[in-house]
Amino acid sequence: MRYMIIVKASPRSEAGDMPEEKLIAQMAAYHEELAKAGVLLDASGLQPSSKGWRVHYKDGRRAVVDGPFTESKELIAGYTIIQVRSRDEALEWTRRFPAPHGEDVETHIEVRQMFELDDFPPSEAVEQFRQLGVGQQ
Repeated sequence: MRYMIIVKASPRSEAGDMPEEKLIAQMAAYHEELAKAGVLLDASGLQPSSKGWRVHYKDGRRAVVDGPFTESKELIAGYTIIQVRSRDEALEWTRRFPAPHGEDVETHIEVRQMFELDDFPPSEAVEQFRQLGVGQQ
């Protein structure tokens, strides 16, 4: 079972402010524990939305909208992907996740289970993804 731990953005992360060394050290220690336990698949911080864009789909057309985007609580500042044996194990790991913007900043992380290819009915399209090595671990 793969889970994505989604770190929500804050006004500081959207401003491009880098985290303090103490927080970087806490995150490094936590991710090192994940790696030693063999459950860490990937992790990264994201640049502010001012450096990104969205593609808007409507009526068969696409439109590119450049950032920044205004609702920082709806934006993502980073993520960690873990692979564990159960929901309970994922929950235990996420309870230990350091406060992503520091202990004095109100925020939250969101945790979502990722689909596996075996969750979908067999089809040629699913097999195409399987051959690419996408959506499976």
